[in-house]
Amino acid sequence: MDNKFANSLSGATLAYLGDAVFEVIVRRYLVSLGIADGGELSHLALNFVRATAQSAGMDKLTPYLTEEEEYIYKRGRNANGISIPKSASAREYRRATGMEALFAYLDLCGRVERAEELFRIAFADVMEELQRKRDEKGESL
Repeated sequence: MDNKFANSLSGATLAYLGDAVFEVIVRRYLVSLGIADGGELSHLALNFVRATAQSAGMDKLTPYLTEEEEYIYKRGRNANGISIPKSASAREYRRATGMEALFAYLDLCGRVERAEELFRIAFADVMEELQRKRDEKGESL
């Protein structure tokens, strides 16, 4: 795909696709840790996929965004027709929606490495905490 197609999509459509793109990045990361239990994988994924976690990740990520990336994030964040769940505030959910739109855009433009780089920046603290807990349990990675 290319930038032209990605730019033609609404913020809500990008966020829809971005939900899946982001989920794949999270799952790939968790599986790379050597975790084989499906229940544990699903439980750990919540540290990344909850709207509250994604909103917090945007706080860390924003300074690293290019002008283009920030524009796409804002398109997703400001998308119309978003239903806010009870598990997050409207602000948190909109920021998470913006993050998902950004990840979809990067994926559609073939910039998977950039998406993975931004994932590591946004969730470095979560990743460090998971590593610490696994080290304490004596589990190998």
